Amino acid sequence: MPMPLLKKQVEQHPYPLIFATISGAHLYGFPSPDSDFDLRGVHVLPLREVVGLQTGPDTIEKSGVYDGLEIDLVTHDAKKFFGLLLKKNGYVLEQLLSPLVVHTMPEHAELKEIAVQCVTRHHAHHYLGFAETQYSLFEKENPPLVKPLLYVYRVLLTGIHPMQTGMVEANLIRLNQMAKLPYLNDLIQRKLAGAEKERLSDPDVSFHRSEYHRLREKLQQAYEASEFPELPRGNATLHDLLVKLRLA
Repeated sequence: MPMPLLKKQVEQHPYPLIFATISGAHLYGFPSPDSDFDLRGVHVLPLREVVGLQTGPDTIEKSGVYDGLEIDLVTHDAKKFFGLLLKKNGYVLEQLLSPLVVHTMPEHAELKEIAVQCVTRHHAHHYLGFAETQYSLFEKENPPLVKPLLYVYRVLLTGIHPMQTGMVEANLIRLNQMAKLPYLNDLIQRKLAGAEKERLSDPDVSFHRSEYHRLREKLQQAYEASEFPELPRGNATLHDLLVKLRLA
């Protein structure tokens, strides 16, 4: 992992960052040799860019090749990110809790503790909808490819895991240690070797179509059996943290 080069890009951010982590294929456990680095984080706008008529950007995006690395950097202002945490948005949870940390400050740890209070049973709907979108992309190709299929399984297993364990996990290799799907390791190895554009045979497609529907039903059942609350419980704590960050 070229951490010094990634840190260099983060250090050039125009605003203070609570955290910056690696998301995408590197977080999911199956980056190809040419995979770009998806950096995600939270910045804090100064008070003067929040209270006036001219406000600062609540989202900053930067993409390109830097020092030989293809990097896609996206950060949200703390208020926008906290608002997303209070919705059934699995993306922001995965970014916040990513173990691939490029930059952090004490409030990052505080925010991770609050995030646990923001998980609801309806986060399953995020993954059900996302899985449907990914599966449509998988079937769009004729014959389908390995890469979109891996993303289908990643989304489904990531959605099932917190409903059953209370933990957010986005790495497909670790997820499969619990799911024990024997065919996943082969698909991951093909992606890691750069064979993500390899086509699947008709029997393979039929098998994976069946598995998609089976796991989707398992996610639905996990949602129905979940003991997570209906609504997030971190509103007041997030409010206090945001005020503290603004006034700092």
